[in-house]
Amino acid sequence: MRRFLLAIVASVLIMPSWGTPAKKIKVACIGDSITYGAAIEDREHFAYPVQLQALLGGNYLVGNFGQNGATLLKKGHNPYDKLKVCEQARQFAADVYVIHLGVNDTDPRDWPNYRDDFVVDYLDLIASFREANPKARIIIALLSPLADRHYRFMSGTKQWHEDIQEAIKVVAETAGCELIDFHSPLYPYPWHIPDAIHPDEVGYGMLAQTVYSAITGDYGGLSVSPLYTDNMVIQRRRPIVIEGTSNAGDKVTVKLGRKTLKTAAGLDGKWSVEFPSMEAATGLGLTISTKDTVLEYSNIAIGELWLCSGQSNMRFRLSEADGGPEAAAASADPDLRFFNQECYWETYDVSWPESAVDSVKNLLYFRPAKWETASPKTSLRMSAVGYWFAKELRDSLKVPVGIIHDAVGGSPAEAWIDRNTLEWKFPVILKDWINNDFIQGWARERAAKNISYKRGDKFARHPYEPCYLFESAILPLGHPTIAGVLWYQGESNAHNFEAHEYLFPLLVDSWREWFGNPELPFYYVQLSSLNRPSWPWFRDSQRRLLESRPHLGMAVSSDLGDPTDVHYKDKKPVGERLARLALSGDYGFDLVPSGPLFKSAAAPVPELVEGHQPVVVTFEYGEGLKPSEGTEVIGFELAGKDRQFHKATCRLEGDRAVLFAPEVKNPVYVRYAWEPYTRANLVNSAGLPASTFLAQVE
Repeated sequence: MRRFLLAIVASVLIMPSWGTPAKKIKVACIGDSITYGAAIEDREHFAYPVQLQALLGGNYLVGNFGQNGATLLKKGHNPYDKLKVCEQARQFAADVYVIHLGVNDTDPRDWPNYRDDFVVDYLDLIASFREANPKARIIIALLSPLADRHYRFMSGTKQWHEDIQEAIKVVAETAGCELIDFHSPLYPYPWHIPDAIHPDEVGYGMLAQTVYSAITGDYGGLSVSPLYTDNMVIQRRRPIVIEGTSNAGDKVTVKLGRKTLKTAAGLDGKWSVEFPSMEAATGLGLTISTKDTVLEYSNIAIGELWLCSGQSNMRFRLSEADGGPEAAAASADPDLRFFNQECYWETYDVSWPESAVDSVKNLLYFRPAKWETASPKTSLRMSAVGYWFAKELRDSLKVPVGIIHDAVGGSPAEAWIDRNTLEWKFPVILKDWINNDFIQGWARERAAKNISYKRGDKFARHPYEPCYLFESAILPLGHPTIAGVLWYQGESNAHNFEAHEYLFPLLVDSWREWFGNPELPFYYVQLSSLNRPSWPWFRDSQRRLLESRPHLGMAVSSDLGDPTDVHYKDKKPVGERLARLALSGDYGFDLVPSGPLFKSAAAPVPELVEGHQPVVVTFEYGEGLKPSEGTEVIGFELAGKDRQFHKATCRLEGDRAVLFAPEVKNPVYVRYAWEPYTRANLVNSAGLPASTFLAQVE
């Protein structure tokens, strides 16, 4: 990368003088140490104004008017307005002023005391540049990121940084300036901010590219999300937003089926159109065009679009599942479609080659994907759970169904949550993640093994790192409208259910915000049975998480596990149980959505059973309680104050279970299916299994 940047700079330095206009367009880069080019060895070649000069070429003259430590605030500890470099910038009388100030104003000496002056002081600075050149174009930048490693990150800097971002937006609107974003390009790449404040050479190149595009309007031409391919599925009965980027001002024409909409790319290169919602349809064409480029996609479907994600049990392919090859052989269906994101490198117990570590570090972990229709060949690669969910929806709804499949074996929940959410809500999990006990030891050990080739690189990345999979898998897809999320994950967080109880709602909130739907259905799979001691606690925690947010649903799988293999093969019931949740909760089908869920446990007085106090347990979705096989209900236990549990005899009475244990005269606690690998067998009239639970008797 360094050699590449040097080549760009050199190409400008050796450019011949013939053909160069007599008067060059002058660009003044105003700012602090980030504009100056601090913290890199060769700022003369790699500060962002230098790289900007290389990008703009000989028709431009770029001046670097950055000053280390400068504040925007006039009463700040080092006000830019009072510095010699500011006067030099005015005398430069630039045609374009690019201003990036405010990072140093997060200092405790500044923002807490003088925040009310920020907008006025910024407007005064802009006015002074306009006085120097009334025709000057003024571009102001949102602040570049501060990494969570910054020593004042949580003592105010994070909050003040965001407050200043909002103030900068007010300045841009008030002054009629162009607003550019120095934050978003760098934010997913914290290793390009090695000291937590200043970019490295590549990071400065990102800032230069941002300014270059803003000045020239060159955003690389027409482009859209990688979700746009032949055979794609668009969500029905919702406004259809088609969006992308193009060069500033480009006229963009979008034709979907027989309808055509036109728009123009903004100064930031972004464009979007919104078609009215449509009913289910197939065989549509989608054409997106500018005067220079035409993107054509065929066989577009309007139907139901779901996102399947998680770790290996969601990724588990149909080819590996019980009955999977047979299902694939009969799967040919042009309106059952998959967008299957697959990774370049599996997280197996191996050391990755250097090329893999470098690519992963740059968020290049997933292979390019495309929409495919179900066939005996393509379905084999699909998530087994996702396939059987989609098949059930297809059979029930009779509309096209699309599945975006995006799962990574062994991945913890925190890897799928966006960075800003974790910075605000769980910042400690970001700290030294490879040695962080909040992250399961197995996951950290496997990550360390995979990236061991570059063990000395403290910024090496891995799919198990917090935020990584959001940034490499979810973020690039853009903001498609989806019907809901299917989630099968937890094996890599089961060591600490208390942390997961905090992380899981953050995940739900993160994705609901990203996909623009605060009520986005989110259906997840409770962990199966496996001989791992923490799993009963984790399963019960997952049950209780149903109350943490609205529009959640849980499919029980504890009756399907394997005592020694986390990757059990009977995945069809899991997909079908998830489909029940969706069909009942989102599509109006009169179905029992779930197995019995614990509601209450009480000790009625003065009822006795064989001289012992019974416990009566009631359930939601408890109609028709029965054992799944045999005549005896297995899995209930009672305990007194000593918490010594004993097997309980169960008598079923309608939707309640009456329990007693000869060893426990005064029950205080009741639990069900409280074994890592359980043979508990209580089901309801729909044959759906009851969830693990632990409760206190009322």
